[in-house]
Amino acid sequence: MEIKKLNIIITLGFVAIIGILIAQLMWTKQAYNLEDKKFNQTVNVALLEVVEKLSGGKTSFSENPVQNISNDYYVVNINNEFHPELLEHYLKTEFTRFQINTDYVYALYNCHSDQMLYGKFISKHQESPNEKVIKFPKHKNLVYYFSIRFPDKTTYLISSLRFWYLLTFALIIILLVYVYSIYTIIQQKKFAELQRDFINNMTHEFKTPLSSILLASEALTKQDMVRENPKLQTYTSIITDQSYKLNRHVEKILNIAKNDAAGLSLKPQRIALLPFIQEIVDNIRQKNEDLYVKIEIDSNISIIADEFHFTNIVYNILDNSIKYCDTNPVIIISSLKDSKTLYLKFKDNGIGIPAKNIPHIFDKFYRVNTKKSDEVNGFGLGLFYVKKIVQQHNWKISVENNTDKGITITLTLPL
Repeated sequence: MEIKKLNIIITLGFVAIIGILIAQLMWTKQAYNLEDKKFNQTVNVALLEVVEKLSGGKTSFSENPVQNISNDYYVVNINNEFHPELLEHYLKTEFTRFQINTDYVYALYNCHSDQMLYGKFISKHQESPNEKVIKFPKHKNLVYYFSIRFPDKTTYLISSLRFWYLLTFALIIILLVYVYSIYTIIQQKKFAELQRDFINNMTHEFKTPLSSILLASEALTKQDMVRENPKLQTYTSIITDQSYKLNRHVEKILNIAKNDAAGLSLKPQRIALLPFIQEIVDNIRQKNEDLYVKIEIDSNISIIADEFHFTNIVYNILDNSIKYCDTNPVIIISSLKDSKTLYLKFKDNGIGIPAKNIPHIFDKFYRVNTKKSDEVNGFGLGLFYVKKIVQQHNWKISVENNTDKGITITLTLPL
């Protein structure tokens, strides 16, 4: 995907989430205001019922006896004498009936002392009285009245809207995760492009002088002076062999870089497994005279695979078994088949792999830090390439240490 299109998609997604978050915050604020209005109306009705019962229905009012002085403070005009215990009883009864389940404090006005007498803290959640002092200012124009305050009104309203706040919090978390994910994707994309450009440039710069070296060394081997001198033949052979080896490494890096960009293109075909493996082993034996390979594969087994890439898989596995061996390499290639699966095993007598390193050996550029690894040239791309081809074929690969020595690599192929 082009960077410009990706930036447009990211921007639209970011704007959409911000818009949803702002709308959610506005809805939450509106829901709080509606809940506050509903609470005030419910308290007003409940207090009117208390007034009605305290007056016995005998007192008439020209205006509403319940006054909402502030957000959590109400003054109720009784216009007649009343008993504090009776007031508390009616308050509890009516608040329970109207489902006002929050703490409140009431106080009564004493006309003889011209003071507000502190009543009682009524809690829905605890029996002991609350010790905090709550202010009850006097009313200038009333004589027989009481005041009531809800100290935890805001907390009560918020708790009743906890779903809205949880939803808002979830949206904020989603927004943060989205931003972090997009940032990570952009960084990874930039890193991948930088890495791919570097590999392409590096391989191009390597291949030009390598081609010149190979041409020069091939021309050198044809000279009469070199043919007549064994030492010069040896030196020229070393130059040619090492140049070809380095050229194979460069080709491998270039292929992996291209595959990362465009993906692998496979051409599956039916392959008779035994002669296919035998041919690869014979080619490797020509360069490694001390190599012993035992093949235990049924002659009637065939698989569907890309011939070129499957050749590279087998060659990489055998090459690693030879390179990472302190003695004469011994490799046993065997097959095991059940009704649904074919298991192709490569067992060697090499130095093995520490258990902690096995999960990482298929990572790109990863090499196990051992003395033998320092002696063997490589870029840590062989097994990465093998794993990539195996996954492209929808196969599986696993590695385990042998009980005696070396490792066993198992390819799992569905039949």
